[in-house]
Amino acid sequence: MAGEEELFELFEDLEAQAESLHHLERSAEVADRARAEYQSVTLDSRLMASLERGLEVEVRGVGRIRGTLERVGPGWCQVVRDNARWTVWTRQVVAVHGASARSVPEVAWTAVQRLTVASALRKLADEAVPCVLWTSEGSRHEGALRRVGSDFLELGAGGAVRLLSLEQLSAVRSEQ
Repeated sequence: MAGEEELFELFEDLEAQAESLHHLERSAEVADRARAEYQSVTLDSRLMASLERGLEVEVRGVGRIRGTLERVGPGWCQVVRDNARWTVWTRQVVAVHGASARSVPEVAWTAVQRLTVASALRKLADEAVPCVLWTSEGSRHEGALRRVGSDFLELGAGGAVRLLSLEQLSAVRSEQ
């Protein structure tokens, strides 16, 4: 019987080792899947989870913008501070300080939250609000938005109209 007991103890030990190895492999697989899944998280989805938070956004061609995150859409966000509203292209965002650790996937956004930056700019054009526009290279253009095309906008200033490429813009500052 002593030999049988030793054999059972050996099998129990081997089973425990196998279970331990399985848990280690499973933990590694779960961690790998979590890393792979996180690659689908976008800056826009992280910003959506940060709505109404105070934060700082570093924008190419503009610098640092501090304020409250008021709106987020696909490829853009709005930060408000005092009377200034900043509409920012997220592809021009270098860094964000103060964002939530969570994210809200785009499939969970409302129809209003799915509006493009062109919609926000059309509203400014309808209101004829004076604006300052920054390009990714840092140049500034002042005037009132007139119309927004598919890949450009019209900016009126002093009777002249200037066309600006939407792709080259970093941010638009307007008064509320």
